[in-house]
Amino acid sequence: MTAQQAADVDEALAEFQSQLNLMFAKARTLWKESAARVHPELQPAGYKLLTFIARSGGTNAHQLAECFEMDKSVVSRQVRMLEELGLLESRADERDGRLRVLTAAPRAVEMLAALRADHAERMRSAMIGLTPAEIEVASKVFRVLTEA
Repeated sequence: MTAQQAADVDEALAEFQSQLNLMFAKARTLWKESAARVHPELQPAGYKLLTFIARSGGTNAHQLAECFEMDKSVVSRQVRMLEELGLLESRADERDGRLRVLTAAPRAVEMLAALRADHAERMRSAMIGLTPAEIEVASKVFRVLTEA
């Protein structure tokens, strides 16, 4: 690779990182707005946990802490808040009574489905000018970054 090619790659990567930072900022805003739509007292961290729990069909606090790399006390506070807001249900694990299985309450599942539909429409609208091949390339880039 020539010095000019290396400089071009560095410049392209700097622009990519800048756009990625903006996308993360936008995602944080979207999580905050989405959390407020579910419940005015719901924090973005609780929203992220709730969406994961709803998608998984049920999990426990230990798995949440590992998956999100959060301190167990933070997960515990968020789970307690989700339960108090009526968005989360908890029951003893049939295999290990020391663990609690967490599931999204039916009301939360309905609200999250409506939000998912809204988010999908936003994404579809934003990406309407892209070809399927361009979307596949973007997916590949995110997959590579996720696996890095």
